[in-house]
Amino acid sequence: MRIAVLGAGSWGTALAVHAARLHDDVRLWGRSAETAERLQRERENPRYLPGLTFPRNLRVTAASEVVDGVDLVLVVVPSGAFRETLRWLRPRLEPGQVVAWATKGLETGTGAWLHEVAEAELGPGQPAALISGPSFAAEVARGQPTALTAASADPERRRRLADAFHGGSMRIYGNPDVIGVELGGAFKNVLAVASGIADGAGFGANARAALLTRGLAELQRLGEALGARPQTLTGLSGLGDLLLTCTDDQSRNRRVGLLLGQGYDLATARERVGQSVEGVETARVAVERAHAAGVEMPICEEVHAVLYRGRRVHDAVRRLLERDPVAENI
Repeated sequence: MRIAVLGAGSWGTALAVHAARLHDDVRLWGRSAETAERLQRERENPRYLPGLTFPRNLRVTAASEVVDGVDLVLVVVPSGAFRETLRWLRPRLEPGQVVAWATKGLETGTGAWLHEVAEAELGPGQPAALISGPSFAAEVARGQPTALTAASADPERRRRLADAFHGGSMRIYGNPDVIGVELGGAFKNVLAVASGIADGAGFGANARAALLTRGLAELQRLGEALGARPQTLTGLSGLGDLLLTCTDDQSRNRRVGLLLGQGYDLATARERVGQSVEGVETARVAVERAHAAGVEMPICEEVHAVLYRGRRVHDAVRRLLERDPVAENI
C-alpha cells in the first residue's frame, strides 16, 4: 500500500513512521521545502520527535507530486490549516484515491466539523474518513502499543484505513459513527484543559475523578443531541481519549491547564507549551454548540469563562459546586 501523510508535525510524523514500518512506499509532506529537505537529510524530526530515526523507506518532501500514485492520503495538519490543505490537495487527487484525516478539533474561526469542511472542499465523492483515539505521538513513533478508531460511514474506507495502519504495535477498530468520533476527539481537549486547571490549582484526586466523570456526561449529552451513537463516546475515541489527555502531562491541553491553575495567564501558558493547543479554541465552539443544541455543559462553560472572560479558577469551581443537586444521569 502506498501512503502519503500531509503534515510533518509530531502526529503526522509519528503516523508516517508507523506506516513506514508496515509498507514499502510512505511519503511525508511538509509545507516548507527547507524543513522537508532537512528532515529528509537528517532522517529525524528534532523539533517534535528528537532522537527518533526515520525508517529508510520514509521519504520526506514538500513537492506537490507527493500524492502521485498513492492509495491513501492522510491529512494531519492543525485544524486551522485543514481547509487550506484540502484546497491544495483537491486538484492533485487521482481517481480511486482515498482521503482521510487524523486532525482533531474543529475549524478555527467557523467552528465547523472537519467532516463538513471535507465535504465542502472535496465533494461527495470523498466520504468522510478519519482515525482518532487515545494516542501520544511519541509513543506511536517509538512503537509502543496503541489502539485507534477508524471512522467512516463507508465500510471500504474503514477497511483501507485498517489496511494502512493496523499491524505491528497498533490495533485499528472500525466505527461508522463519524460525528461521535469527531466529537470525542475535539471536545475532550476542553476537558483536558479543565483537568489541568484542577490539578494545577491543587484540588486533588477526588476533584479530578469527578471532573472526568461529569465531563464524560457532558460529551454524552451533546452527542445524543447531535445524533452520535452512545457507545462511541465510551469507546476509544471518547472515554479512551478523555482518560489519556486528562491524566498525562504529555497532553498539551492538560499542560496549558496546569499553568492556568498555577496562576499564569493564557498567553503565557500557550507560549510556554509552545505547540498548538486545540482545546483553547474548541472551548469557545463547545459553548456555542451546547447553546445551539439546548444542552447543559457546565464544566465546558466554566473553562470558557476562565479562558475568555477572566473568571478566577476558584470562582469557577465554586460555581460548579453550588449548582442545584440533580439525579446522576446524562
